[in-house]
Amino acid sequence: MPEFVTSPMILVLVAIVGYLLGSVPFGIVMARLFGLGDLRQIGSGNIGATNVLRTGSKPAAFLTLIGDAGKGGAAVLIARALFAEDAAQIAGFAAFLGHCFPIYLGFKGGKGVATWLGTMLALAFPLGLAACATWLVTALIFRISSLAALVAAALSPVVALLLGLPQLVLLSIALALLIFFRHRANISRLIAGDEPRIALKK
Repeated sequence: MPEFVTSPMILVLVAIVGYLLGSVPFGIVMARLFGLGDLRQIGSGNIGATNVLRTGSKPAAFLTLIGDAGKGGAAVLIARALFAEDAAQIAGFAAFLGHCFPIYLGFKGGKGVATWLGTMLALAFPLGLAACATWLVTALIFRISSLAALVAAALSPVVALLLGLPQLVLLSIALALLIFFRHRANISRLIAGDEPRIALKK
């Protein structure tokens, strides 16, 4: 963790604002804007970009991805600009929690991968870039989105150490554990060999 220099009251306020920002369900918003129906009744019922893509609307899925990643990144960058690095980490963690457990949707949210990547990119661009690259390489090799997310999350604390970012190790571990928790159904399907693969079109 970074050195705590911001007052506890400010950190609490940062956490609340970060959580509310993270709770904005861009998947739901985009599905309604594009006339795709209630995203929670489509495919897996998840509110993330992957499920939006199942509707067949690539623009809506892309905008959902940008929105979900952007809210994590925005929370970090705003907190860093206004306060300090401790506030930036708190804001990023809170935004991730907001996406996974949004107050606007009865605390039933997404799995947090895009928000996690956006948060990592804003906290330390090399670490975020490594996480994105790990996801992409794993996805290309195995063609399983959830496996790519799990591998990238699991390796992020190690990569943080290798990049000389020990202040991000604890946060990386916490976020990785939450990603594994949110993917517990996917893990069961991976073990059973039933997890859907990414369809690659020629």
